Amino acid sequence: MPDETKKPADSPAAPVAVDPRAHPRYRFTATVDVVEETSGMRITARVGNLSRRGCYVDTNSPFLLGAVAKVRITKGTEFFEAQARVVYSLVSKGMGLLFTAVEPDQRRTLATWLAESAKTSWLASNRRSSQRILVKISVRVSGQNTPGPPLQEDTHTLAVNAHGASILLSTPVNKGRGLTLSNVQTGAVIECVVTYVSAHQGDRLRVGVQFALPNPTFWHMAFPPDDWTPNHPDAKSPDVR
Repeated sequence: MPDETKKPADSPAAPVAVDPRAHPRYRFTATVDVVEETSGMRITARVGNLSRRGCYVDTNSPFLLGAVAKVRITKGTEFFEAQARVVYSLVSKGMGLLFTAVEPDQRRTLATWLAESAKTSWLASNRRSSQRILVKISVRVSGQNTPGPPLQEDTHTLAVNAHGASILLSTPVNKGRGLTLSNVQTGAVIECVVTYVSAHQGDRLRVGVQFALPNPTFWHMAFPPDDWTPNHPDAKSPDVR
């Protein structure tokens, strides 16, 4: 078993906003080697899903949020390589990687794999954006203020979906700013970007954040599609833990 001991990564770069509708995720199973750039530590694991912008890696010992790494995904006799950054990390579960640099020939391999995955029934049932759910979940929001001390605020969500959330903040933030969001209950952390800011109640702001990569498992909920109604044959209560 490879040594998965890691040390903290350098300060993470600013997250990149990703349109989830333009880059759907597909179920994809393959072997992946991830080498953390700073420490040289290597993880050999399995890819759980794949998109044009990144992938999810199933591993008990994920790298820390913001870690920069080199990724090599192997499926049969083919392989795909890219530079990546960890934008989601949950101990004993896995990590989400955002591809930051991909060579043209590697993009062709990735496109071929995604085209093959698009033929499965999974794509037909998951291509729609998920419906948002009004729910209060405790979160911790952090980020770097320039100038000023780092932002760190304990708050809660107003609504969530597979691509982000609407939260309340007392600290002013601007649209496009990168933040780190922690799920207090599970300990999962994820990079996100502010997509809108509006007044709410008193001096608190209603802030919309979008994950760097779509991640429906971050909230531990089952999200219905946008065309869901109580009469939908698949209607069921969300699995909230």
